[in-house]
Amino acid sequence: MKIVIAPDKFKGSLTGKEFCNIVAEVIKEYDANIEIKKIPLADGGDGTIDVLKENIEGEIHSVVVKNPFFKPVKATYFYIPSLSTAYIEMAEASGMKLLKKNELNCKKATTFGTGELILDAINIGAKTIVLGIGGSATNDAGIGMAHALGYRFLDIDNKELMPIGENLINIHRIDKNKVDKRVLNITFKVANDVKNPLFGKQGAAYIYAAQKGAKSSEIKHLDQGLRNINNLFISQFGINAQNIKGAGSGGGMGAGVHVFLNANMSLGIELIKEIIQFDKKIKNADWIITGEGSLDQSSFYGKTIMGIVTSAKQYNIPIAALCGIIKITKENLKEKGITYSASLVEETRDIEKAIKNPRLYLKIITKKLILNFIQN
Repeated sequence: MKIVIAPDKFKGSLTGKEFCNIVAEVIKEYDANIEIKKIPLADGGDGTIDVLKENIEGEIHSVVVKNPFFKPVKATYFYIPSLSTAYIEMAEASGMKLLKKNELNCKKATTFGTGELILDAINIGAKTIVLGIGGSATNDAGIGMAHALGYRFLDIDNKELMPIGENLINIHRIDKNKVDKRVLNITFKVANDVKNPLFGKQGAAYIYAAQKGAKSSEIKHLDQGLRNINNLFISQFGINAQNIKGAGSGGGMGAGVHVFLNANMSLGIELIKEIIQFDKKIKNADWIITGEGSLDQSSFYGKTIMGIVTSAKQYNIPIAALCGIIKITKENLKEKGITYSASLVEETRDIEKAIKNPRLYLKIITKKLILNFIQN
């Protein structure tokens, strides 16, 4: 028998690797001859670099770049020499995690450091660059990133503007003359599951800028700036970014990477599966055991478990989902492709106990899965 263990993390409780080790230990106690394949997963958000390190041979590169306010910060990205592929999380250079809550100010913030990471990856030989664009502290539509790669943003007097969110409204022309020509030969892919448009009431500014430190009056200003940059995207690049699904993700970075880098956006889990050859690794498996902290309806809209269901269906592999808490009925889960489900909270009847002792209760529900279901 072959069992694949392929979880996402239990945020704040268990990493995907820890989940794999706990479940594998229980399985081996039951039958040491069962073949176990550990494949911790992520959907392109926080922790994706750690997941890639567990699944494929590569190198961590550390670079000093500019943080959202142009101050030096050490940022890392993952490079896979065998694929000439780099995985870059914009949060490493341009993320909210780099700042204290009272420091957040997206009108003054830039994605310049993310552009520097891209440049470094190109310098070491990357031919494909995958960008995770979650967790940003910015609302600059990617002009900071583009500036680092040679684009220049000019006002009506032909003066160069700082590439920050509040200056989007002042851009009169985008100068492409100094763009690093190597960018044209790189395949860019973007891990993104956000659907927001670039501007408007569902756009980057109105939906996300407040949590990045913007006041109401500033949100309106930022939204007008996003409208202005989109008019330039139309007039100078022939691209209406408002029509791109997810253009508003990453403070408009979704639009920026598409226009400036010719990047295609995909669900993060699909890109991660592609990089680590997930579908090939699960072939001939008898079961896939997965899990995540909270399983709800949103889990089936481009998240890790949805990616697993999609792959498992190709080979008719049954899936067991062991989660922290499950907010969907077992019948509904079966309709979605989950054969068996159990949760720590269901076992303990006490969410606090589940949070404090995730390892213990994960072992318990894994034993029940093996004894009552898989062995039959």
